[in-house]
Amino acid sequence: MYKAHLKTIELGDGRTITIETGKLAKQADGSVVVKMGDTMLLATVVSAKEAKDHVDFMPLSVDYHEKFASVGRFPGGFLRREGRPGETEVLVARLVDRALRPLFPDDYHADTFVTISLISADKNIKADALAGLAASAALAVSDVPFHGPISEVRVGRIDGEFIINPTLSQMETADIDIMIGATMDNVLMVEGEMSEVSENEMIQAIEFGHIAIKKQCQAQIELAEELGVTKREYNHEEADNEELKTAIDAFSRSRLTEIARGGKSKHERKELMDKVCADFVEEQEAKLTEEDEPLSSHLIGKYFHAVEKDVIRNILLDEAVRLDGRKPDEIRPIWCEVNYLPTAHGSAIFTRGETQSLTTVTLGTKVDEKIIDEALRQGRDKFLLHYNFPPFSTGDARPTRGISRREMGHGNLAHRAIKGMIPANANNPYTIRIVSDILESNGSSSMATVCAATLALMDAGIQIKKPVSGIAMGLITDPESGKYTVLSDILGDEDHLGDMDFKVTGTEDGITACQMDIKVEGLSYEILAKALEQARQGRLHILKCITDTISAPNDDLKPHAPRIEKIMIARDMIGAVIGPGGKIIQQIQSETNTVISIDEVDGKGQVLVSAENKESIDSAMKWIHGIVDEPDVGEIYKGRIKSIASFGAFVEIMPGKEGLLHISEIEWRRLRTVEEVLKEGDMVEVKLIDVDKKTGKLKLSRKVLLPRPPRENR
Repeated sequence: MYKAHLKTIELGDGRTITIETGKLAKQADGSVVVKMGDTMLLATVVSAKEAKDHVDFMPLSVDYHEKFASVGRFPGGFLRREGRPGETEVLVARLVDRALRPLFPDDYHADTFVTISLISADKNIKADALAGLAASAALAVSDVPFHGPISEVRVGRIDGEFIINPTLSQMETADIDIMIGATMDNVLMVEGEMSEVSENEMIQAIEFGHIAIKKQCQAQIELAEELGVTKREYNHEEADNEELKTAIDAFSRSRLTEIARGGKSKHERKELMDKVCADFVEEQEAKLTEEDEPLSSHLIGKYFHAVEKDVIRNILLDEAVRLDGRKPDEIRPIWCEVNYLPTAHGSAIFTRGETQSLTTVTLGTKVDEKIIDEALRQGRDKFLLHYNFPPFSTGDARPTRGISRREMGHGNLAHRAIKGMIPANANNPYTIRIVSDILESNGSSSMATVCAATLALMDAGIQIKKPVSGIAMGLITDPESGKYTVLSDILGDEDHLGDMDFKVTGTEDGITACQMDIKVEGLSYEILAKALEQARQGRLHILKCITDTISAPNDDLKPHAPRIEKIMIARDMIGAVIGPGGKIIQQIQSETNTVISIDEVDGKGQVLVSAENKESIDSAMKWIHGIVDEPDVGEIYKGRIKSIASFGAFVEIMPGKEGLLHISEIEWRRLRTVEEVLKEGDMVEVKLIDVDKKTGKLKLSRKVLLPRPPRENR
């Protein structure tokens, strides 16, 4: 038998979250089931007892899986089983990883695996808001060293009111949707999207979420105390060599300080710093005797990096001098270009310092929409943004191997930043795919993607509501002195050595998306407010560079871009256009070289016709109008004779609509046979003179379009 332990967290509006442990997955180092409504997550953690040799980072792996059985569905695909993680699962795992990773001890380097599985799902509850709580609770009840607990919550603002973990239906009208990860005392991670909100409104949302997180952290602390959890002992660090540490500091500090003040480029700076380390090793090896132990490359790298980090941070704090010579709030030089690729539907280059994005826009039809088939999400997406980060962008000599989690995360951030500015369906019939290829990278390529995507969309002639720009902010702090420096448009090294990486995107009127990772304790809201204001100023500066390049979207699409025309038809005519088994619509597409899609919208049929030239669209539109339009008495039509009878000819004046041209209506003179004048297949111009009210049959006349001869010639 098992003995389960349970903790209940009140959300304050009648909803509760429960944490249960001791019932499932008891051979893991820690396991819990987190439940809210009918949604249940199983989270487990297993950590190796020993660390690998010479590992100086935390080898943490976080996975999130949504079981199709949790919603009573079969997986798609031939095998009918879950495969590799989908995009949503990867993005949720990244959110959890970013909140957990900073809180493992710096000297703990054992392989650690956190696995979160959605095992039961209420379709109106967003399970991702519970994943961070579940992962942290599994760590809390385990013996794995961890400086938590943490939790994550979603904050939505609906009709001006903040709500913790709102339902899916509530989120449909939200103007703020952010995920917040934090400990009892400190915010660690923020990510989300907003509808052009102010910096102050964003801070209010973070503060509101942190209050709820504190309650969830307290519940985990109490659960661990009830279980009497004791954390394991470990020793994963190579023994320190104080003599070596002192020697490296003495040899390299002044040299590294000079290099850091030199305003060098990324690769120049790295080469110079690497040479300092190599010179030290060469000097020390020359002093070694046969009896001496060889130098530890692991310790040399560790101590050298520590001096490098300390030097750069001190220069930033004391002198406000950055590695490339800029002031803290200065943006690197920017140049932009649109219409760079002649055959793309839209293209742009955005270069900021040593970061460069070449971005394309491709316009497609409904058949190009992304099909979403996940456990909790089904449907289609007509706005896609893909981000690629090839190794050559940072000068790395390694092959490209698929899409990484990082690339998915960066692409998702850019997607969230821009999607609110894409015209609504009524004004945009296109499926839009944006692809950002990063050609150079030294800081914030995701923000370069946002800027390049805005340029490319305007170049493509997509009438976006407003241009969007993005900027990455950094922070260097000294808790002892209270000094801090907020950095605009950070370099890669400033991100790596700094205490915060804060990306924010928006229009001139407000924030559209953000992503923040905080690496230090005790970041005040005062500092956060200063960083946001400095980000706003930088964002507006970059926005001006964009609009100086192209001030507004082009009035028209590129000549080679597909054209889409829309017509609305009666709902009961949808079947007539499609035809039995799709025969009619397939025939129209084949003969006019178009792509046609039909959807029901607001009780009517929406028909979208796409082709690469206007003539094809006009031909298809005429065909469709012929099917759905009712012939008007008195109108003149040109039609083909489909068949001939003794009493007249049947003429198709519209696709699928035939009328009788009686023998007496062919000419003014009396005819003995129709064949005297007409034969099957002839094209003939006729006038609709009547429609039988009972049968709907069409009566046509040709003779009324001919000159009336004198009476003696009739």
